[in-house]
Amino acid sequence: MDDETDAFALDYDAELTDEPQFRKYRKPVDLTDLVEASESPHEFETTYKPSRFEKSWLGESLAPFYQQNLITDVLYHVKGGKEASVYCCIAHPSTGFDLLAAKVYRPRRFRNLRNDKMYREGRALLTADGTVAKRTDHRLMRAIGKKTEFGVQAQHTSWLMYEYTTLQRLHADGAAVPKPIGAAENAILMEFQGDILKAAPALSDVGLTTDVALTLFAESLRNIELMFRLDVIHGDLSAYNILYWEGKITLIDFPQVSSVETNVHAAFILQRDITRTCEYFQRQGVSCDPDQIFEELWERYAAERIKATDNLEPFEEED
Repeated sequence: MDDETDAFALDYDAELTDEPQFRKYRKPVDLTDLVEASESPHEFETTYKPSRFEKSWLGESLAPFYQQNLITDVLYHVKGGKEASVYCCIAHPSTGFDLLAAKVYRPRRFRNLRNDKMYREGRALLTADGTVAKRTDHRLMRAIGKKTEFGVQAQHTSWLMYEYTTLQRLHADGAAVPKPIGAAENAILMEFQGDILKAAPALSDVGLTTDVALTLFAESLRNIELMFRLDVIHGDLSAYNILYWEGKITLIDFPQVSSVETNVHAAFILQRDITRTCEYFQRQGVSCDPDQIFEELWERYAAERIKATDNLEPFEEED
């Protein structure tokens, strides 16, 4: 058993609670059960063979996408990150895609979301349908304040829905992000970058000619500025979160997205995103000054926007 499987085993066991109100959310769903329940016994067979402990966690997370006829197979594991793992899936013909990427969040105690409070500053709590939770929902507010299982799950849902709704908004406005397809309690489904044999590599694993690097650097800045205009800061942007495929880039991983208008750390987070992006392109022969880029962008848009929202009192997630 490898280290990742050991971690799955330890964390999944820790997640299984006996509290009656949560049993319906904790019951593992085995993909073999879906096969037996399906009219087509081959519909839910998976090419990818997860480990014993990963199987229940993965099956439970992806079951809604099978049931909604969004995917028909899981081909291979793409990568594992600090908060989620990504899988390449065969898309259902009704989606209009050949392949889709399923980003499945790891069990909460296994995730390592360091300093997540900084990103949640000024963010409204989102419910499972992507809408803002009501302040008058006193049961929810108490649960979050007391860090009960229900409250922790609500914050987990909000974190996931920020990624999904941000993808929806950015894709609609022409950003270079995957098209979002669906969301479930513990996973999001989106357009896949790559092919049936391999996923698109991150820019950090790619060497570029200077001409190509200049073109992609300009596209990266276009996306940073487009997001900024939409009151969005990626929060963890670098060559590790930009994919490269067939001459184009795609920005990924948005759960820590921050607001220019309501996050007091916005300037720091934006400057860090720009600096990390520039560091990669500087190594590819692009001459750029991240401090100058940040200052020009901030002065151009942020001052006026922040001034217009001085009187806002956003509802913040409880720590």
